[in-house]
Amino acid sequence: MKYRLLAGGSVLVLAAALSSCSSPSGSASGDGRTRVDVWLMRDSVSETFRKEFTADFAKRHPEIDVKIQIQEWDGIGQKITAALASNDAPDVIEAGNTQVAQYAESGGLLDLSDRKDELNGADWLSGLAEPGAYEGKQYGIPYYAANRVVIHRTDLFEKAGVDAKAIKTREQWIDATTKLNTGGTQGIYLPGQMWYALAGFIWDEGGDLATESGGKWSGALDTPEALRGMAFYEELQALGKGPKDSDEDDPPQAEVMAQGQVAQIISTPGGANVIVEKNPGLKGKLAFFPIPGKTADTPGAVFTGGSDLVVPAAAAHPEEAVTFIKELTGDAWQKKLAVAMSYVPNRTSLASAVAGDPGAAAMAVGAANGHATPNTPGWAAVEAENPIKDYMTAVLTGRDPAKEAAKASQDISRAMNAGS
Repeated sequence: MKYRLLAGGSVLVLAAALSSCSSPSGSASGDGRTRVDVWLMRDSVSETFRKEFTADFAKRHPEIDVKIQIQEWDGIGQKITAALASNDAPDVIEAGNTQVAQYAESGGLLDLSDRKDELNGADWLSGLAEPGAYEGKQYGIPYYAANRVVIHRTDLFEKAGVDAKAIKTREQWIDATTKLNTGGTQGIYLPGQMWYALAGFIWDEGGDLATESGGKWSGALDTPEALRGMAFYEELQALGKGPKDSDEDDPPQAEVMAQGQVAQIISTPGGANVIVEKNPGLKGKLAFFPIPGKTADTPGAVFTGGSDLVVPAAAAHPEEAVTFIKELTGDAWQKKLAVAMSYVPNRTSLASAVAGDPGAAAMAVGAANGHATPNTPGWAAVEAENPIKDYMTAVLTGRDPAKEAAKASQDISRAMNAGS
């Protein structure tokens, strides 16, 4: 996935735009230390976390000079592909968990299977470890996980007489959101192309985005189950003023909620930090609950998103790269990252690190019904083209759902099987 995740905290902003490789990763620092170039994604870490980690790393490994560059999710697939095909790749790259198979298939990644034990592979989260493997080899090392919850305004809920703790089913969610959608307040801000949320509704109905048979993949948006999921999305989306032709990043939905007229958004918990940063007056007025399911005994299905860390086959310093990964994914910094960014740690044994975090606690409930996109290199082509977004906009603007779903399913099938 990119999977793109909206995390909290102040993020590092680079003053200059980065080229695909701003400096040779094999270069040495002026003081003779080995320079290791690392690409981390926007919102992966806060500036404070980055500074603390790099300072600690320098003390523990004075022979290595780590340079972390923050990359943007938009267009990152093509940028990583180009870097892997060059002789000037960074030493470590953060990749969305759904993207690893594509990069591994190209031969551009280092096989890290023999490093699993020293990197605590025994209890990695399956939602990160499994997509990080390809054809029996481990290329991606789990970094962090997250899934979406509902961030809501407690004051607006109280004013409307809505008890968030009582919302356990889709039906109750629709009823509550309808009550909130009055007096200039949007019951929910849900942009028309938030396809990860749609995927959850489809999984709730027993459907899927694509299915495999005989080595061939077929888009499955036109199944009755998937169409029911889209129908629910349409019903929920209508209870707000979200644009029908863009996703959660255009405009950034946390910034929209910060304007003061939105009662709910679907986001990772870290989105609440962004909201408060943009509008300090909302501090103490935000809370979380898991996305409701069809029945009260099962939370809504969610996409288990997150990132893996990979080492390019062309990395100049693979051993130092593994040293960096070992530190960032080790006990101490995984716990700090989880607390700082409201993420789920990469290992099940570290789950207690976020026990006191309300957002992470809500996320953990949803994670019990976590799902993943198809673990095949072809899925990256689907995300790059993303006919799901166009399909959603078409339905929300009044076109026939069945016809548009069939068209999108054909596009998914073509993209997934293009290289076979």
